[in-house]
Amino acid sequence: MLELVSFINNGDVVAFMLLFFRFAGLFISAPIFSHTAIPMQVKTSMAFFFAAIFFDFAPSLTLPLSVPFIVLGILSELLFGLVIGLVLQLAYNAITFAGGIISYMMGFSMAMAIDPQNGISMPIVSQFLSLLGLMILLSLNLHHWLIIYIGHSLGAIPLGGFVLSHNLVEYTIKAAAHMFVVGFMIAFPITALSLLSDIIFGMLMKSMPQLNILVIGFPVKIAIAFAVLIAILGSIMAILKDDMMSAFNALELFF
Repeated sequence: MLELVSFINNGDVVAFMLLFFRFAGLFISAPIFSHTAIPMQVKTSMAFFFAAIFFDFAPSLTLPLSVPFIVLGILSELLFGLVIGLVLQLAYNAITFAGGIISYMMGFSMAMAIDPQNGISMPIVSQFLSLLGLMILLSLNLHHWLIIYIGHSLGAIPLGGFVLSHNLVEYTIKAAAHMFVVGFMIAFPITALSLLSDIIFGMLMKSMPQLNILVIGFPVKIAIAFAVLIAILGSIMAILKDDMMSAFNALELFF
């Protein structure tokens, strides 16, 4: 018991532990770092490594050295990293939401595959867009910017002192609504052409009843959807890039 009390009274140890949980929350939830292909042991090691690097830049601990305050500080640091990841994931998941709509319009809604980013089943078009978007994030060096952002946050937010503000909650709600708007916007060209093809097939079936629409309709719709998807793929990635940069710039609300 005396060893535990002496451990808690060591401010440097508590500060390092809080800094470790700040990085741990980021690596659990943020895009790229939260990829399920990265083992949890690697994420823990990365959090420990970066906590050791940035420990010299951390301000003096202002948190009272008692067990209840330390537990609240740990929860505060985890919340800080998790909310950062949530804000960025909302911008990133717009393309996976659009991929689900596109898969439904193409008739691929039953073709599921395991998404390596989230570890869940999703339509194959969503998985394709998710992996392509992941490469865009790597090309933007988002993982570097997040580490730098955590370093800058040490001077603005004391260890264990993060509080969820009203502005941040309001922005998160708007970001969730924006995710659906962007998803529908991305999927609109394929959705519109798919509905137009249905109307044309309906007119052909009325004029030529002997034509088997079920045989030729699905392949034509899939071919049209693939052609449009290839044509707008660059625009989709440009939209993702702009949304991710806007979400990252919005992280200044934490300060």
